[in-house]
Amino acid sequence: MAKKRASDFTLLLSTILLVFIGIIMVFSSSWPDAIYKMKDGYYFLRKQVIASVLGLFVLFFFMNFNYKKLEKIATPIFILSLLSGLLVFTPLGREFNGARRWVYIGFTTFMPSDLIKIGSIIYMSYFLSKDRNKIKDFKKGVLPSLIIIGISCGLIIAQKDLSTSVTLGLTLISMVFVAGIQVVYLVVLGAMGGFGIYKAIMAEEFRKMRMLAFRDPFLYKNDYGWQAVQSLYALGSGGLFGLGLGKSRQKFFYIPEPYNDFIFSIIGEELGFLGCLTVILLFLLLIWRGIKIALNVDDLFGCFLATGITALITIQTLIHIAVVTSSVPTTGIPLPLISAGGTSLILYMGSIGILLNISRHTQLDRS
Repeated sequence: MAKKRASDFTLLLSTILLVFIGIIMVFSSSWPDAIYKMKDGYYFLRKQVIASVLGLFVLFFFMNFNYKKLEKIATPIFILSLLSGLLVFTPLGREFNGARRWVYIGFTTFMPSDLIKIGSIIYMSYFLSKDRNKIKDFKKGVLPSLIIIGISCGLIIAQKDLSTSVTLGLTLISMVFVAGIQVVYLVVLGAMGGFGIYKAIMAEEFRKMRMLAFRDPFLYKNDYGWQAVQSLYALGSGGLFGLGLGKSRQKFFYIPEPYNDFIFSIIGEELGFLGCLTVILLFLLLIWRGIKIALNVDDLFGCFLATGITALITIQTLIHIAVVTSSVPTTGIPLPLISAGGTSLILYMGSIGILLNISRHTQLDRS
């Protein structure tokens, strides 16, 4: 019997460090909101610690769960993830800040979009791995892939969550690109995706105004440009070394929910450029190991699964950092492994657990 290989230690270490940084920064950035809204400064810290502990159990479970078994149940996983998304439109659905994206299950809420992301990646990996050449054929490969992308992203857009839909769409397109789709089909997919984003923006007044504010945030600094301007103030005031942990000024009700969609700006304000650079380097380390695993795994399903998970983390991280630096229009998207949010944290840690299990089936340096 072959000796069981160890998981990729570098990937595991970078993940744990990012989660640890997340716990610290969620506590620091959430204190004012927690005192004001919950009358308990430790409210968000407790939630993040509990989610981190649960996420660690999920990570170790999937690290020891043979990922090849996921291929056999890919279809039920995908269907269940879509059904969870439909729960938003039932009495179980909950609306916050004008968006209906959460489901209440008696003792807690969760975001079905996170389940849809990982369910879609698993199913797309299964679909692409059945025949490596069918993606070159429009009817057998491209059209079914387009249907998978359309259903998954469409269900999230129906929840008024365009940023998550774009993140998932780009992730799934990156998977079909790795599968070998012809450039002409890729261009068509890109054009259709761009048109869909344009229509989604034009369909909502607040999205149109955010696009206008993106061109000059300071011109709209009292309304639609407010978050971008305050985020830039936070990053700019941090300098090289930052104001010091816990000493952010923008978290005092200038940036809405600074522990979530704009947590990177608080990292920049409190820990400075060096703190931001440390976080970025840890993400680059995680992404590099994910790419190495995808390149070295010996089966197609594992390759596509590792590609999808790595692409999802990469794209969501890039969008979050681009938003807080006002490089793209303002939108709400958390920073993987760091931002507050139990569902997101547990799902991302579970996904990395799958990646760690795939690393056990590769020939690479695990140090």
